[in-house]
Amino acid sequence: MDIKERILALREELNQHNYNYYVLDTPTISDFEFDLKLKDLQKLEQENPIFFDVNSPTQRVGGMVTKNFPTIQHEFRMYSLDNSYSIEDLQDWEKRLEKQLGDEKVEFVCELKYDGASISICYENGELTQAVTRGDGTRGDEITNNIRTIQSIPLKLKGNYPEKFYMRGEITIPLDTFKMINEDRANNGLELYANPRNTASGSLKLQDNTEVAKRGLQCFPYYFIGNNLPYATQWEMLQAAHDLGFKVPNTSKLCTTLEEVLAFVDYWDVERKNLSYETDGIVIKVNSFAQQDELGYTAKSPRWAMAYKFKAEAAETELLSIDYQVGRTGAITPVANLAPVSLAGTIVKRASVHNEDIIKKLDIRIGDMVYVEKGGEIIPKIVGVNTDVRQPETKEIEFIKECPSCGTELIRKDGEAQHYCPNDSGCEPQIIGKLEHFISRKAMNIDSIGGETAALLYQAGLVNNVADFYTLQKEDILPLDRMAEKSAQNIINSVEKSKEQPFEKVLYAIGIRHVGETVAKKLVKHFQTIDRLMAATMEELVSVGDIGEKIAISIKDYFKDEANLEIISRLRSYELNFEMGEAEKPLSDALDGKTFLFTGTLTKFTRTEAQKMVEANGGKNISAVSKNLNYLIAGEKAGSKLKKAEEIGTITVLTEDEFLTMING
Repeated sequence: MDIKERILALREELNQHNYNYYVLDTPTISDFEFDLKLKDLQKLEQENPIFFDVNSPTQRVGGMVTKNFPTIQHEFRMYSLDNSYSIEDLQDWEKRLEKQLGDEKVEFVCELKYDGASISICYENGELTQAVTRGDGTRGDEITNNIRTIQSIPLKLKGNYPEKFYMRGEITIPLDTFKMINEDRANNGLELYANPRNTASGSLKLQDNTEVAKRGLQCFPYYFIGNNLPYATQWEMLQAAHDLGFKVPNTSKLCTTLEEVLAFVDYWDVERKNLSYETDGIVIKVNSFAQQDELGYTAKSPRWAMAYKFKAEAAETELLSIDYQVGRTGAITPVANLAPVSLAGTIVKRASVHNEDIIKKLDIRIGDMVYVEKGGEIIPKIVGVNTDVRQPETKEIEFIKECPSCGTELIRKDGEAQHYCPNDSGCEPQIIGKLEHFISRKAMNIDSIGGETAALLYQAGLVNNVADFYTLQKEDILPLDRMAEKSAQNIINSVEKSKEQPFEKVLYAIGIRHVGETVAKKLVKHFQTIDRLMAATMEELVSVGDIGEKIAISIKDYFKDEANLEIISRLRSYELNFEMGEAEKPLSDALDGKTFLFTGTLTKFTRTEAQKMVEANGGKNISAVSKNLNYLIAGEKAGSKLKKAEEIGTITVLTEDEFLTMING
């Protein structure tokens, strides 16, 4: 056997032993024997670098340092899931499915909702080529070298695999491993990690992947995505994932009725306490991929999946005081200071109470013993009061009348629960909040400036509004506290790079009240330039999908303000993008003003490709058959949607070829 054959044989043998140990949990050799074989392979590879393979088992032990994790665009967006907290929520979801799918039988796949960090891993020709964090769902950080150290993730796949696909999975830390990590930190006098989820997420961004390898991370797959994958159902895909070499827990279940789903939920609400890893709920998915395509997505979530969250853990503690925070829009948020209490693996000292109406509804008072919950919330919230132990001298809380920062009298608009400070140009927390929003990842992504640095720049008089970021000089920044030459240069470079951000990101970044990411995208798609948006009438604004009167008024108010117009003028002079890029503009207006819906099994293109063609040619996709629908494109085995369209009578039904003719002429 020559050198190359020996190396390949050792790699294959070690990969199989890794699979036996970390996926099947049935090791066939001792750790000592495994280590000897691994050292033999390392020696052969070092002596024969011509045979280096990035997916060799030797790469799992680490040895690479990554200073920066580049931001990568996801080929397929990573959506978040809608949450449900009751049987009624699931029943309502089932009714929505029935309304959209008609008489079609629906099966469900129930999977445990692993409490970790989501990852997207690309496999090409059976080999791991790239791994990217979820990020904002559109873009994430490339952490391939760190992911290669996780033993339960196959570097090379087994059996029959698609040519290219993305495995979506959850990175977790087993509870026993987490306990050992904290014991080791305690022995070394270090602060303990709060919980496995945050520790797993933080581990993925460690610069030295040797340290990542020591964390004992594991990965559970939950979805494959790609073009023309050979799976018809979620259940089939899960079985295939196991055969390809992934670690798939045997806890999932195929259910034919909602009653079976609820029985699964009840069982794991109790049994989850016996698992070796953390889970905070159940994910329920429509089994059929054809039905998933039919159901589609909202702006943020798939319609074909729902996360059922187990009842939140609650704790009782004393309410010590109330602070009032000022947000970037001037909104005043009361935050409760609590006697420290352990809740869901973390020590909680603060909790949100949202607004004056919530304070009055709960009748919370300083000195009360309150119930705190952390269910689906990043910040814990107060959900009730133990009035049985309330002291008689407690008094009702009187909401503040003036801004706690600048002293301006607060206002409360009709129909809104929030109080606001109207001094948006002279209130420090609002100004700093606007700066932090502008540089954030989902906005201009100026990643070398964090919130603390933004505040420093403001307090030093260097940045008073978002346009001032583009006048910064390295010499201005260097005198700041803890600022070195390289850090200052990184800030200048990041600010310059942010000029590449597309119009939709810039529009979101300037901070128009009520204009979030989704609304910004819709506005850009409709108006295409800032000038058209600024000149739009109320009628034109509310004609855009999902833009109601409240948002339209906010947009008009923003562009009436001379200070805002001055900032936009300056940002334009610094060459930020205030119009849609050529690549984003519609290819044609062949479908302008027309609405489309696809049903049945499509053979000429996927549903996603079809919907992109509609948008690229000026049309609009809608999710249900109604009088607002112009065209229904019916594939094979079209069912209830076709029947309903024929009943309405005003909807034109097209074949796939007829749809393509509309576009191509």
